[in-house]
Amino acid sequence: MMNTHVAQHTHQMLKTNGVEKIDNKGEKEGWTEVEKVAFRIAFIFFVIMSIPWNWRWYADLFAIDWTGLHYRDLYDIARFQPSFPLLSQWLPNLYGYADWIVVLFLAIVGAVIWSVVDGKTKNYNKLYYWLLVITRYRAGIGIIGFAFTKVLPVQMPYPSEGLLNTDLGDLTQQKIYWLSIGIVPWYQVFTGLVELLAGTMLFFRKTTFYGAALLMGALGSITFVNFAYEGGVHIYASYFVLYGLFILSYYIPRIYKLTILEQYTVPINYYPAFDKAWLYILRFGLKAGVIVVFLGVLLYVQLLNFWYDPYKQPSSPGVAKLRGYYDVKAFYLNNILIPYNPYDSLRWQDLTFEKWTTMTFKVNKAQRLDLSNGGGNPIRDIDRTFEVAGVGGGRRVYHYYADTIDKVLYLQDKNIATAGATKGRQRDAEGYPNRSENQLNSRSDNYPKDWINEQAWRHIGNENNMIDPRGATTRRSNAFKESPKEVIRKKMMLHYETSDDGALVTLKGLNENRDSIKVELVRKDRKYILTRSSLDAGQYGKTH
Repeated sequence: MMNTHVAQHTHQMLKTNGVEKIDNKGEKEGWTEVEKVAFRIAFIFFVIMSIPWNWRWYADLFAIDWTGLHYRDLYDIARFQPSFPLLSQWLPNLYGYADWIVVLFLAIVGAVIWSVVDGKTKNYNKLYYWLLVITRYRAGIGIIGFAFTKVLPVQMPYPSEGLLNTDLGDLTQQKIYWLSIGIVPWYQVFTGLVELLAGTMLFFRKTTFYGAALLMGALGSITFVNFAYEGGVHIYASYFVLYGLFILSYYIPRIYKLTILEQYTVPINYYPAFDKAWLYILRFGLKAGVIVVFLGVLLYVQLLNFWYDPYKQPSSPGVAKLRGYYDVKAFYLNNILIPYNPYDSLRWQDLTFEKWTTMTFKVNKAQRLDLSNGGGNPIRDIDRTFEVAGVGGGRRVYHYYADTIDKVLYLQDKNIATAGATKGRQRDAEGYPNRSENQLNSRSDNYPKDWINEQAWRHIGNENNMIDPRGATTRRSNAFKESPKEVIRKKMMLHYETSDDGALVTLKGLNENRDSIKVELVRKDRKYILTRSSLDAGQYGKTH
């Protein structure tokens, strides 16, 4: 069914130094026992590491609507790594690498059984070739999915107005690093192009070495950065470093011989030759399909996401007249004027309205830290927490729905770490079980369940339709058909009034404790040293 050919030589060749013997098919005739055992372990290990073991992966795959693709549909196909919680729970955490130890143990056990059953095979040249194919395509597809969130920079967004007015000491080291990349989006694009180039080169045999070397270098740096800044992505980054190292190991002996020993070296590679037309067509079709889907289609849907629905920052435009940075001129609590004092734990000090549906304000009272970093797959704006994740101190971040007819803002705290418990288990932004009831703050909701009445909802409209129609996807529509997360968030209801030019704003209503507040705001045109890039995600020109 299959024959073989050799890239450089197909004649029988016996190396003059007697190191290895090549048969008339260009294959190394015999492997040592150590080489065979090592290969058996590596084969089982990398096959297991390359297979999705979570049933949700297959459910999501078959649920994809290819006529209304969301970038995350393809990204989730590309982004997976093995997880065996029932086995790894018995091991120490090992910085998150316990699952790798489980896979290695399974590989060693499998290799022992394989060695007992198969003791006559002289070499595994064919299996080695196909293992390289598996690892090349697994690493290539995975890193390309990772790369496009940087090529079209949405992974590390430019700092919001609220973040620009957050004290540096209130940011975690992870947040500081991500923001340092976010302020220079063209550098973020460069890092994405490096990853994209590495993944693309892995799809082709003649450029595999360069792709693996680039992959290992780029992701090795990212792995170290995540350890140094406690970024939390070190496991997935080192997953690709591991693949890059394995692929490079195929080339290292000959490179060592040529460059270190300075000996004459002729590369001998095993490639299968397909003598049946349908086998050749199948190979070509599968390869072309991977390239079209993960280089063409994924680029297109990621571009739509960048333009209309950037996944870490809210997608819905906020009230245009309110946008900006404000000083708090006067603050009343239960009709009592509270004079300015930077140490007061009740009085608001400054306030921002973003170009999207977020209001932030600073108050001298610390809160629990949300370390989610805004990742996962949030669809609703309230679940897009990059503005608040990794930020301590006294800056509060609230999502709002705006009733622009009656001029009322319905606000909810975006910090999930401060949320109250409800019955049942909570789920994270990707829908997986997160923190149980007793891990959330235990408190009652100060607002009734129908705190936003039907008339207000008619004025507000459907959040799913607040973005440009070109950003609409089946995944987004399905998410809004589901009920929102059942968590008790701090809430406020504030009526807003503005001067004609929007420079003066008054907020009046109820705070999270249902105390009456009145806030008089004066807009300030803050001049930042940072120069904002024109490479800016999202469309927020639409007004309410």
